[in-house]
Amino acid sequence: MAVELTTWDRDGTTVAPTFSTMRFPAGESHVKVAVEHDAPADLTEIATLRGTDGNDLLMLGMWADAVRQRGSRSVALVPYLPGARQDRGLPFGAKVYADVLNGFHLDQVIAFDPHSPVIVGLVDNLTVVTSEQVVRDAVLDVDGDAYTGIIAPDKGAVARATAVAETCGLPLFRAEKHRNPDTGKLDGFTCEPLPADGRFLVVDDICDGGGTFMGLAGSTGLPKERLGLWVSHGVFSGRAPQLADHFGEIVTTDSYPAQNAVPGVRTIELTPYLTEQIR
Repeated sequence: MAVELTTWDRDGTTVAPTFSTMRFPAGESHVKVAVEHDAPADLTEIATLRGTDGNDLLMLGMWADAVRQRGSRSVALVPYLPGARQDRGLPFGAKVYADVLNGFHLDQVIAFDPHSPVIVGLVDNLTVVTSEQVVRDAVLDVDGDAYTGIIAPDKGAVARATAVAETCGLPLFRAEKHRNPDTGKLDGFTCEPLPADGRFLVVDDICDGGGTFMGLAGSTGLPKERLGLWVSHGVFSGRAPQLADHFGEIVTTDSYPAQNAVPGVRTIELTPYLTEQIR
C-alpha cells in the first residue's frame, strides 16, 4: 500500500499536496514536487503509512528528506507501529524499526495503540493515540443492542480492556489462555463467569490468525450473537475468516491492510483521530 501524502497550511486547512510519489524503473523509492507553494515554512506535510511494507517505509524516508530540505514540518501517521511485538530478544526488532524511523528525523510520529510500551520509549517525537475513545465512538455508541460488559482475552490485554471498560462505564471480565508447560503450546482457555444475559465485547490490540479469540469464544459457551470483537489492528492472517463463526460483530481499523477478508468485519477510519493530535 502506497504512502499517502497530504499538505496543511498554517491554519490546518488542506491544500494541494506538495509532493507525489514514484518509483524508478530499478525499483528505488522517490518523491517529486507536484505543487510549488509560496511559503513552505508555513506548511505541515503529512504522510500516512499503513502496514509494514519495507518499500513504503523507504518511501516515507524519501518524503521526510524532501520535506526537511524544503523547510516544512513533517508529520508521519503510522497507526500500526512496525516491530512493536518484537520488543525483546535477538534481534531486537522494535529497536531496529525505531532506529529506521528515527533516522528520518521526523518532527512528529503519531501511532495508534502500540502493542508494547517498549517501542513507545524508542521512537523519537512519538504521540500515541489509545483505543478507548475510538472503541466507544465506533462500537459502544452506535445504534443497536448495547454491550453490557468488556472481556480481556488474556493477561496482556487487561490494561487495554480496562481502559475501555472504564471509559464506557462497563464491567470488566477476564479470560485466560493456558499453555502446556512441557510443549509451550496452548491447551485451553477459561473465562470468568459471565452474566446470564447481555452482550460482551472482547477487546485487544492485534488479531493475526484469530486462534486466541476463537478459543476464548468457545470457553464462554455463548452464541456468537452475544459476543463482539474489537481489535485495533486487523492483520487477519490464516484462519481469521472463521472468526465470523464465533462473533456476531467484528470491528477493527484501517491501520493495517488485512491479509484476508473476514465476513462482516467493520473497519473504522483512524485519520480523524490521528490528525487531532498534530501539534
